[in-house]
Amino acid sequence: MAYRELAPSGDVYSLVACRWVRQTPEDEGADSVLVLPDGCVDLLWREGELVVAGLDRSARTTPVAAGERILGLRLRPGVAGSVLGMPASEVLDVHVRLEELLGPAAEELAERLAETKGDVEAFGVMEEAVGTRIQDGGPDPLVLAATRRLGFPGSRVDELAESLGISDRQLRRRFHQSVGYGPKTLDRVLRFRRLVAQAGAVAAGESDLARVAADLGYADQAHMARDCLRLSGLTPVQLAELWSS
Repeated sequence: MAYRELAPSGDVYSLVACRWVRQTPEDEGADSVLVLPDGCVDLLWREGELVVAGLDRSARTTPVAAGERILGLRLRPGVAGSVLGMPASEVLDVHVRLEELLGPAAEELAERLAETKGDVEAFGVMEEAVGTRIQDGGPDPLVLAATRRLGFPGSRVDELAESLGISDRQLRRRFHQSVGYGPKTLDRVLRFRRLVAQAGAVAAGESDLARVAADLGYADQAHMARDCLRLSGLTPVQLAELWSS
C-alpha cells in the first residue's frame, strides 16, 4: 500500500496542510489502515464519493479495498469550521458524506470531480471548492494564531487565552467552532504528532525515548507514554515498531 503527501497549491496554502494519495495495489486483499489523530479534518474523494473525515480524538482503523485509490485534502487546524459553514465539533470522530452536510453544493462538486482527468486536476477542483467555501471572511484569525502556539515544548494552554486578550470560555467556544475541540486537546494531539515524527529515529536506534520526551516538552517519559497510549492505543515502543514494520 502506497501513501504519499504533496504540497497544496499556493492559493490555498494557508488553508490546506497537504494533498495526499493512498493507493492499494490490485493484487492486495482487503485490509485496514491505522489512522492516528493529527488535529485536522480531511476531505476525501473516495470511490466516487466526497467524504468528510472528521477530527479524531483517538486512533481508528479504516478499511481499504484492493485497487482503491483515495485522494485527500488535509485542512489546517482551525480551518474546518469555516469551510464547512458549521461548528467543526459537529464532525468530531465521524466520517460523513459531504452531501449530507452541504446538499446540492456537494453533489455539484462530486459531478465535477467525476469528470476530471488525473490527480492534479482533481486536487485543483477540490482546492478551488475549499477556497470558495470559506464563510464570513475566512477562518477565525485568533484561533489560527492560537493553534500556532500549541504542541511545542513550553506551550502553556492555561496562559493562552490571557495572552490573546480573551477569556478561557471564549477561547474554548471559538476552538469548538473552528477546530472541533478545545485547545488542551489540540495541544496534546500536536505534541503527539511530533512524537510520531520521531518514531523512525527511535526505531533506527538514532534516538531514545527519554531524550524524545525531553525534547518534545513532556514532563517525563511516563507522561509521554500515557499520552501515546491514550491517543494511539500503543506504547511509544509499539509505535516505533509499527513505524519500522
